[in-house]
Amino acid sequence: LIEGNVTIERTREVQLEDLLGRDPVEVDLEGICSYIKGEVILVTGAGGSIGSELCRQILNFQPQKLLLLDNCENNMYEIELELRQKTGIPLVPLVKNVQDRSALTEIFRRYKPAVIFHAAAHKHVPLMEANSEEAIKNNVMGTFQVAWAAHQNKAARFVLISTDKAVNPSSVMGASKRIAEMVIQYLHTISSTNYAVVRFGNVLGSKGSVIPLFRRQILSGGPVTVTHEKMVRYFMTIPEAVQLIIQAGALAYGGEIFVLDMGDPVRILDLASTLIRLCGYVPYRDIDIQITGMRPGEKLFEELLTSEEGINATAHQRIFMAKPSHLNKTEIERLLRGFYQTPPQGLPRDSKTSVEFIRRFLPEF
Repeated sequence: LIEGNVTIERTREVQLEDLLGRDPVEVDLEGICSYIKGEVILVTGAGGSIGSELCRQILNFQPQKLLLLDNCENNMYEIELELRQKTGIPLVPLVKNVQDRSALTEIFRRYKPAVIFHAAAHKHVPLMEANSEEAIKNNVMGTFQVAWAAHQNKAARFVLISTDKAVNPSSVMGASKRIAEMVIQYLHTISSTNYAVVRFGNVLGSKGSVIPLFRRQILSGGPVTVTHEKMVRYFMTIPEAVQLIIQAGALAYGGEIFVLDMGDPVRILDLASTLIRLCGYVPYRDIDIQITGMRPGEKLFEELLTSEEGINATAHQRIFMAKPSHLNKTEIERLLRGFYQTPPQGLPRDSKTSVEFIRRFLPEF
């Protein structure tokens, strides 16, 4: 660093842990993953940052077969190619949309997955503010279609990957994920399938996180852009988040919202400064940092729990469980009846009807 010969090309995954300001989470997954060994496992969003790491780690526990579902053929091509070079376990690539009930019905009928990790979602906050009806179609209806197929085929477990943005949401994306959580909690009450939710914050190095953006900005000579000098976020690395997701799946008995201990929140401005230094530069001298202003739907800080939920401990020190909160079962049942029709009914058409849709379940939105 003193010699100034460390470049952006040399900052790899190993440096991401340095940005956390804490030791990475380490868990002993052996002995708790008997629910995976010898079973057919389905991962939706398998080509994404979390989904692809789920696939990598699941293969370590010897499933009978791994179903990879993603609607992006490029993502599917990359993760399937990578995994086939590493394993002899049968892989089934499925280029499908989670909103397509008939496709899901055929997948569940043919392969009968026992465990489903549902990571497929639209996650970009500003993009979903501009395309709000798509957030609801994909994150709410898509979640229902996969979860309902699991119910109909008596799958053993279904784990929804959620986000801290679902807590007191200020964005359409966050609200859509909170309603998806409600759908899962409702289905637990009527199904023999063991449903659970895992909620956590941002992951370092994911395709949509600030780290790849900052890296590109540093590589081009700056400036690095931060939306607000006081903005903070919880962060994990992708591998440690996925380890805890798999562990939470083992702890689930049905209907829980598991909350991952993310450590202390990190100020985004500090994150930018640290990454600039790791790349061998001096902030504001070699690489400038500019404050650009908050984007639609963003909050200064995220929460992992509502005040209503509170928290309970689990057998793992880094996984907590939110206490059950009230569900409007009548409204959820009406929603799901509409989703099950052909074509689905009750979906919003634009931003105005999207807000009306959300307020049926989150009146304060």
